[in-house]
Amino acid sequence: MKKRKQKLLYRPVGLALGALSGAIATAAFKQAWKAVSDEDDAPDPGDEDRGLGEILLASAIQGVIFSVVRAAVDRGGAVVVRKVTGTWPG
Repeated sequence: MKKRKQKLLYRPVGLALGALSGAIATAAFKQAWKAVSDEDDAPDPGDEDRGLGEILLASAIQGVIFSVVRAAVDRGGAVVVRKVTGTWPG
């Protein structure tokens, strides 16, 4: 029962961390795309004026950035929760 209660209490923290990681990853991807392409906007998969290679490159960069940022934020949140409560969340 204790683990279940901890998971329920951690859920709002996890949701907040998810929103935070999304905002950080979006900003990081915009900066990375500017550095790679000298353009402000990444290609949209439905944009017929962009080549497939460019679209796939943008998607790959975005996927890596989002995964790494989410893992870092989630791990950091779990470490903070353990320091505050003495137990690992989840």
